[in-house]
Amino acid sequence: MTTAPRLRIAGLHSELAGPFELELGAGECLAITGPSGAGKSLFLRMVADLDACQGEVFLDGVERRRMTAPAWRRQVVYNAAEAGWWREAVAEHFPGHLMDFARTMAPRLGLAPELLSAQVVQLSTGERQRVALIRALALASPVLLLDEPTGALDQDSTQRVEALLHERLAAGVTIAMVTHSAEQAARLGQRHMRMENRHLVAA
Repeated sequence: MTTAPRLRIAGLHSELAGPFELELGAGECLAITGPSGAGKSLFLRMVADLDACQGEVFLDGVERRRMTAPAWRRQVVYNAAEAGWWREAVAEHFPGHLMDFARTMAPRLGLAPELLSAQVVQLSTGERQRVALIRALALASPVLLLDEPTGALDQDSTQRVEALLHERLAAGVTIAMVTHSAEQAARLGQRHMRMENRHLVAA
């Protein structure tokens, strides 16, 4: 008896990118590198059902079309390189018990606790990037789609983020991550692929 892959992508394509064929297991990290404009973010957004596309995507053997879009996006979470903010206050993005999670994660990522009580506009680019990652992690989803999660961070903050992602991988979370750093791809990715002309190829 075989176990279905955590994430299976079959014939995923749009007018802009693909087709893509891919299988990722639980606890596996795929690192995607490639030049700007090659289609890396497009691919992640297609998997997350944020951009119009055709083809099949399965989560633990369940086809995406059997879920509502919001339900899918809570399970297959996309974290953009420049995250969107729909409220002025940071705290408003962590309702209820999620704030407890944020308070626990903030110091682990080198963030001062008072930032969680600040306005979003008061945060630096790197602080917003780390708070957005906490927001994504708070959903405890089985799949994370991370678009340059350390692109605006210094070395120390990058190491903190990578340590946290290693923990998530060890706990069985599947990660597909876009990075411009070949070194980061080697540190985190059990698999490494390149995006070239909007197609994934072996790195």
